[in-house]
Amino acid sequence: MARPAGAANSSSSDGNLSPMGPFPVGVTTVVLVDSNRTDAFTKNARTLITEIWYPAVDEARNSPKNRFSDFIPGGPNPEIELAVQSSYKMSIAEVDKMFTNESVRNAAVREGKFPLVVFSHGNGGNRHQNTFWCDYLASHGYIIVSADHVGNASMTILDGKPITYQNSQRAASAIDRPKDMMFLLDQMTLWNQGSDKRFAGKMLLDKVCASGMSFGAMTAESLVAMDSRFKSMIAMSGASLGRTNLTVPSLWMLGQEDRTIGSMGNLLIRSHHTIHTGPSFLLELKEGGHYSFTDMFKINKTFGDGVGPGKRRESGEAFEYTSMAKTYEIVNSYSLAFLDVYAKGKRERLAFLRENHWPNEVVLKVTGTEEAKAKP
Repeated sequence: MARPAGAANSSSSDGNLSPMGPFPVGVTTVVLVDSNRTDAFTKNARTLITEIWYPAVDEARNSPKNRFSDFIPGGPNPEIELAVQSSYKMSIAEVDKMFTNESVRNAAVREGKFPLVVFSHGNGGNRHQNTFWCDYLASHGYIIVSADHVGNASMTILDGKPITYQNSQRAASAIDRPKDMMFLLDQMTLWNQGSDKRFAGKMLLDKVCASGMSFGAMTAESLVAMDSRFKSMIAMSGASLGRTNLTVPSLWMLGQEDRTIGSMGNLLIRSHHTIHTGPSFLLELKEGGHYSFTDMFKINKTFGDGVGPGKRRESGEAFEYTSMAKTYEIVNSYSLAFLDVYAKGKRERLAFLRENHWPNEVVLKVTGTEEAKAKP
């Protein structure tokens, strides 16, 4: 849980990065319109329903937590209720009962300057699919921005109408996604300059991190190769289909039992780590799957492919994927250490990054850093 104000960041001397950080977390939904682009599906200006997580003021510490239904702009209506039931096999009220997070909706933004992380969701995912990660990073002093990629998200609410996933839009989304992330950074730059008083002067934009999961990881890698404003990358369960030869510091993650991208997808991730010519960290969850790197644990505890019971991809043997608590602990801790080094300049965190702190659950490989090392 969050520590009292002024307490040491859990980037503490004991090396334990697992706990939530010292700051309460705020979350807010905004609508950003890129009038320079026409959406391939709606035929209107490209509109991004965007979620932002951030360090909040101390007064938010004891406030009610954000609900799943709070992610619905304008609130539920019968059409949205039907779309949620189709996607989650539960009503909005039932998802609200299952869902947990640490954020307080529309809490005031804390004073300070915080590095920016731009996140891209998976194919058929959504902007709030990784609250476990966004809450945690925000509590440690980061601002995370994530938008629904319209037509490729599970559901995007525009003017009270749900736009569900459109298989026909996948190719268009591959083109739009990097542009969406660039636009988010453009907008955050304007906000930092004063166009949104809540965030004016509160973002550090010299070491922005591009991040994503699955299709979002592919997007983040492509983005970093295209836009030099992004200085590092975190890619979960995915890699670009092209050979990008990245040099920016990168953290790659995969589940060895991933049934969505399979052995070939994991091979692609490993190959991108291998050819990387800058600092590169590859974290493999031995008993992880594709959805280990999402909030799916919170909503469907027997979903499979990273969540609950499963069968090994090669042998069909029954087994249990790594638990939610352990998975989130691992993913969050390495993500924080990586960002602390490459977004905040805390070089002492390299020692944590180079070591495998969960040898029973993780294979860790490190290249491109001085004294690079890792233990199996």
